[in-house]
Amino acid sequence: MSLTFPLDNNGDVLRQLQARGDDLSLPRDIDFSVVFATEANAMTFAKLSAAPDTRVDVERAEVAPGFPWDVTVTRYMLPDHGAIGEFEDTLARRASPLGGRNDGWGCFGQPPVPAPN
Repeated sequence: MSLTFPLDNNGDVLRQLQARGDDLSLPRDIDFSVVFATEANAMTFAKLSAAPDTRVDVERAEVAPGFPWDVTVTRYMLPDHGAIGEFEDTLARRASPLGGRNDGWGCFGQPPVPAPN
């Protein structure tokens, strides 16, 4: 079954996954990256983002100029356009007062489950 997605960055990623044969009906860990200028703000954000349904890791990664601290918030969920956007919005609202910003998301593809013979 082919799904359609909005014409935005998240839709582009989901279309790429689908084109590679990813079974988007399968939940998986999705990693959301939020970057910060200071370790203190990254650590504060990490504490605010801790929840039973998430894993949070902080590292100095220097993946974005001026934002050397990367916080990866991992949530097990369906790769659903709306749910991903909502979670990104939640992270952005939490990060903004601390000078942080979203830096994308990613996940490992899930191959389709073969039909039984």
